[in-house]
Amino acid sequence: MYETTAKIDGMMCGHCEAHVNEAVRAHFDVKKVTSSHEKNTTTIVSELPITKAQLEGALADTGYEVLAVDSKQYEKKGLFGFGK
Repeated sequence: MYETTAKIDGMMCGHCEAHVNEAVRAHFDVKKVTSSHEKNTTTIVSELPITKAQLEGALADTGYEVLAVDSKQYEKKGLFGFGK
């Protein structure tokens, strides 16, 4: 499993976050996706890493701009963050 964190420009509210999350779910097989317009980030947990080019393609028609993408091995934390 991989955790991909992307810097996304253009999100202004909760509806923007939902729009980005829906676009990600429509293009990738994800376990979890969350976005924050306050931090301008989207975090994706998936079986395969997601590249900047792939994410740009998924968001091409949405009006949001992908500024940077970082994928790393996902480490699931235990209950309340304990266990890892």
